[in-house]
Amino acid sequence: MALLGRLLPLALALALGPAATPAGPARSPYQLVLQHSRLRGRQHGPNVCAVQKLIGTNKKYFTNCKQWYQRKICGKSTVISYECCPGYEKVPGEKGCPAALPLSNLYETLGVVGATTTQLYTDRTEKLRPEMEGPGSFTIFAPSNEAWSSLPAEVLDSLVSNVNIELLNALRYHMVDRRVLTDELKHGMALTSMYQNSNIQIHHYPNGIVTVNCARLLKADHHATNGVVHLIDKVISTVTNNIQQIIEIEDTFETLRAAVAASGLNTLLEGDGQYTLLAPTNEAFEKIPAETLNRILGDPEALRDLLNNHILKSAMCAEAIVAGLSLETLEGTTLEVGCSGDMLTINGKPIISNKDVLATNGVIHFIDELLIPDSAKTLFELAADSDVSTAIDLFRQAGLSSHLSGNERLTLLAPMNSVFKDGTPPINAQTKNLLLNHMIKDQLASKYLYHGQTLDTLGGKKLRVFVYRNSLCIENSCIAAHDKRGRYGTLFSMDRVLTPPMGTVMDVLKGDNRFSMLVAAIQSAGLTETLNREGVYTVFAPTNEAFQALPRGELNKLMGNAKELANILKYHVGDEILVSGGIGALVRLKSLQGDKLEVSSKNNMVSVNKEPVADVDIMATNGVVHAISSVLQPPANRPQERGDELADSALEIFKQASAFSRATQSSVKLAPVYQRLLERMRH
Repeated sequence: MALLGRLLPLALALALGPAATPAGPARSPYQLVLQHSRLRGRQHGPNVCAVQKLIGTNKKYFTNCKQWYQRKICGKSTVISYECCPGYEKVPGEKGCPAALPLSNLYETLGVVGATTTQLYTDRTEKLRPEMEGPGSFTIFAPSNEAWSSLPAEVLDSLVSNVNIELLNALRYHMVDRRVLTDELKHGMALTSMYQNSNIQIHHYPNGIVTVNCARLLKADHHATNGVVHLIDKVISTVTNNIQQIIEIEDTFETLRAAVAASGLNTLLEGDGQYTLLAPTNEAFEKIPAETLNRILGDPEALRDLLNNHILKSAMCAEAIVAGLSLETLEGTTLEVGCSGDMLTINGKPIISNKDVLATNGVIHFIDELLIPDSAKTLFELAADSDVSTAIDLFRQAGLSSHLSGNERLTLLAPMNSVFKDGTPPINAQTKNLLLNHMIKDQLASKYLYHGQTLDTLGGKKLRVFVYRNSLCIENSCIAAHDKRGRYGTLFSMDRVLTPPMGTVMDVLKGDNRFSMLVAAIQSAGLTETLNREGVYTVFAPTNEAFQALPRGELNKLMGNAKELANILKYHVGDEILVSGGIGALVRLKSLQGDKLEVSSKNNMVSVNKEPVADVDIMATNGVVHAISSVLQPPANRPQERGDELADSALEIFKQASAFSRATQSSVKLAPVYQRLLERMRH
């Protein structure tokens, strides 16, 4: 039995394969993708891999789970084919690929993997074939036949016309003097080639794609008696210049060259590391307004942010991008890098005109459009990419443009376009003052705002911050989108026009004819001082129509009883400020009377105790007023609830009496009627 216990785990590990062995080394992304392809192909027999092939091309990819279900590469449809996994071959009459490929030397293995052109050129040199057939341990990254045929004619002619120097050196650059398998090919590493010890750059991406000087591995880990063969999709060449040196020699980077020099980033671009430079051409700089370009070029901080927004933190070869990726720049923003067919895209736009220009410290893609980050933009420029254009036009018409384009530290509270669906206010002194109160005298970030904070506006008002569970509001207006932080200003997109507080709650009520009866009631109940002093109140204010809807006798009785009147009015006042944007589905708000109000919002309609609110968010310095069309009754004043309370009290009395009888073992029995009543109440 003990022997069986020791053998069972071993048997399971052998049955499930190497992936199930817990002590084994972690698999590389390439190996994981290969394993997935093998799993998808297993119904066709042993060692069969499922491969996605781009329709109309010879491009094939081992597939990961996501690509398997999408059946697309760079937005183009694929078909699934099934072929032998690397290192295996078919046997006539048998299912799948049951036989391992016979081991032979490197030269013969080139023919086995389909690199017959590489094999042919190896044969033409005097020295290389004997080396590939002889003793030793080598790795060759062998270009496919299509890779050789896609070379420019003049390049191929220069190679084959001098086979023992140019062609030999080119082939030796594809070789390493030791065996290197894919599990050793780490992202960002460099291998020393057999041509003048020149480096070969390796990148191993999370999606399982491996590149060699940005050439993609097509078939990997084909063992030979004297090494290993990896099939790649391009003929690679030596890399001698760093990113900065390429910028210096390319005519199309004249403006970029000047910008890099002015920003001091040349040290980074000529140093060690592995970066991707999305290099804007002269044409890209010419597309933006001269005023904007000159402003950025003359501002070292904005210029540095601009250039850092074109530098990715790691080298990203075009062949590694088979779907959309979110990649972080040195500036801290995220770019959506994707592909559409053979074209690379940035944020959905096909703006890359030349890709995979390799440098010793990364890779360069030429782009024809400038990627200006928010951190280098004015408030005007931030708004151009936001849904606040109507508000920005109002600021412009009101003569406030200088605040939005200068170097003044501001936060702009800009209502979204949907707020103005019924039209915009006329431009006059009152509107201009209102707009000035949408400008905060500091550059803020919403993540640092806190409940109760006060903000000073250019219009001279103090605005309050309210933090709710799912909302962040400034007075009656709540932030509707993520901040856009510019060079000097920050843009908050708001869900409504902000109305600064105008006096206390009592001032607001007195200034609105709809509440004259409520004002009289407040004065009669002695609550004027309460609603005039500092505080945080939410007042559900019954209109005159609400009072007039009460039966006349009930109204007269209420107005003649100051204590009862005060009790009811206090029930209309919450003990914190709750604006409509902070309500959510349901909020239970404690009233000054002690009971709770149930405030809810559905389809932008606010209700309190299921009674609709007629007008919301009339802001006061010590609270907010919501107009309602009915007088709310506290729970103790509602007949049904009073009956419930009496029943609860009676039930509690009978329970105590019953417990007393049992505890004292008294012979006194509860009257039968009480017993029946108790039973009924229990149910």
